[in-house]
Amino acid sequence: MPPSAGAGADDEVRATVCAVWRIESARLIGALTRRVRDLGVAEQLAQDALVAALEHWPREGVPDNPAAWLMATARNLALDHLRRQQVRAAQESALSHALDLRHAIAAQAQAQAVDDALDDTVGDDLLRLIFTACHPVLSAQARVALALRVLGGLGTDEIARSFLVPEATIAQRIVRAKRSLAEARVPFEVPPAGELPQRLGAVLEVIYLVFNEGYAATSGGDWMRPALCEEAMRLGRVLARLMPYEPEVHGLVALMELQASRNAARVGPGGEPVLLLAQVRSRWDRLLIGRGLAALANAEKLAAGRGQALGPYALQAAIAACHARAADASATDWPRIVALYDALVEVTGSPVVELNRAVAVSMAFGASTALPLVEALADEPALRHYHLLPAVRADLLARLGRLDEAAAEFERAAALTRNERERQVLAARAHQCRPPGADRGPAALH
Repeated sequence: MPPSAGAGADDEVRATVCAVWRIESARLIGALTRRVRDLGVAEQLAQDALVAALEHWPREGVPDNPAAWLMATARNLALDHLRRQQVRAAQESALSHALDLRHAIAAQAQAQAVDDALDDTVGDDLLRLIFTACHPVLSAQARVALALRVLGGLGTDEIARSFLVPEATIAQRIVRAKRSLAEARVPFEVPPAGELPQRLGAVLEVIYLVFNEGYAATSGGDWMRPALCEEAMRLGRVLARLMPYEPEVHGLVALMELQASRNAARVGPGGEPVLLLAQVRSRWDRLLIGRGLAALANAEKLAAGRGQALGPYALQAAIAACHARAADASATDWPRIVALYDALVEVTGSPVVELNRAVAVSMAFGASTALPLVEALADEPALRHYHLLPAVRADLLARLGRLDEAAAEFERAAALTRNERERQVLAARAHQCRPPGADRGPAALH
């Protein structure tokens, strides 16, 4: 479609390019990595394709199939890269002996394979990409950061916010991780069965962090990024087929299915967030709930068969199941949810989990019981810039009638969040706390 005249049209095209990149970058990098066998090179080629789109689309219009345009451009860039490698190899070889004909034929076949493969259906390149990024040659933190970068298309700032660490730390991890993979010549593949367990924890974490970014976007103007949720769930299901006897794989699938079942009810007519207790439960997806409960039952059965307690993903799925089974908000088994959070805190030691537990305590036993739990987290370094800490405290203060304090905390939470939709909700809550009749729903429940 041809672009309209004016700067506004250019901005619109650029926004389209960015949106397509968000959706397609992981598939593009996966397909490129499969052929060039170097994740760093593949990411650079994908970025070059993005730059080409930014140059061409404002002049020529957004193509009818933007994803295919990017893939074709990346294909040509990959072919150019391989041809340059061939020339370089030929020049180096010529210093000592003539280039062997068989080598030339093999190189030509390799270039043709790139051309053919990038035209093929991607298949499970994304799953191979996750396992490559989660190779044991990398530290656990580097694995997750790199996979989020290449799979989720997240910026270093978004990943840093997920980890609650400085952006520079994440940037260094990603650079070092790509260098380590290249130096170790890590193959682009799903590992043999004997190597799967040692990579499983990082892979599960990556898939769920990608899901979370789709479920509640870190930044931008949209409350959710559903395409990321869908891709994370697809990868989880593929992993469950690959490792059918691992309880936590089924626990993660259950958790994602149950949470995603609420997606249609989590956004209002204008794109505004609708929090858990205000959601119309008839809009929850009963098919996804059924699948999630079945996956949770499978996880529980497998864990019991091994004599193991439930892991963190299965425990979170059990919490989500409590909401899914309740016909309405008033029927929620909050004491059961508190008990599950007790177990989850024991397993994870996460301050974010402790904050979520405090919300459940407030619903089960009252805001006055929960407020000291939240205030005890005030000096937790990992939560210093986490907007939901003041948001939860604000909600509890509002429910206790301490409206001026609540308004100040809601304003602080609004200043900390980088998601525009969430900022609007928090600012509105702050405004509501000035007069009587403030909304009393817990702010942290999505």
